[in-house]
Amino acid sequence: MAITDWPVSERPRERLIRQGAHALSDAELLAIFLRTGVTGKSAVDLARELIARFGSLNRLFGASLEAFCSVPGMGPAKYAQMQAVLEMARRALAESAQHDDALCSPQAVRDYLRLRLGPREHEVFAVLFLDAQNRVIAFEELFRGTLKETSVYPREVVKRALHHNAAAVILAHNHPSGVAEPSQADQALTRALKEALALVDVRVLDHFVVAAGGGVSFAQRGLL
Repeated sequence: MAITDWPVSERPRERLIRQGAHALSDAELLAIFLRTGVTGKSAVDLARELIARFGSLNRLFGASLEAFCSVPGMGPAKYAQMQAVLEMARRALAESAQHDDALCSPQAVRDYLRLRLGPREHEVFAVLFLDAQNRVIAFEELFRGTLKETSVYPREVVKRALHHNAAAVILAHNHPSGVAEPSQADQALTRALKEALALVDVRVLDHFVVAAGGGVSFAQRGLL
């Protein structure tokens, strides 16, 4: 049954307007973005199929053009629209971090990092460089690795911090496995980076581990 044949009170778009976006499921929100389904499937059916095929919204967002277009009914135009929406979300969160004290909005920082790193299929290590007021100066992906690990060189992190004249940094990396729990190696790396950056008077404010299923803050865990 097409969504237009559903009772008005059950249609995703009308429910969003009446109840707010938070009231909708992942599939319903995605269906509003898709707008139409394909032969034999409503937009909601197609949205459920997409989420099931890729495993989660985050993995769908991180899908390659080829993988996305392999789904019947999906094409380059829809892929471009999805990437444009994601980039707008990233930039909106980045604006908040650039104008506000990053320590006062840890959720915005976590959300930004999840959008940037969560969908990646390989490990990526990144750094948010902050000024003396803890406002974001720049975001850089410094190292990329394999599915399970990446090599991080403290000397390079220090060089980039000096380049930006940063007063502090927030470290971040993703776990493609989907589990954001910090490993012993993650904790050892954080200590090494903290010691190296302290030599040039740059503070490590936090280290976020992000994954499709969520994110963990070292600062909140008392691991700094």
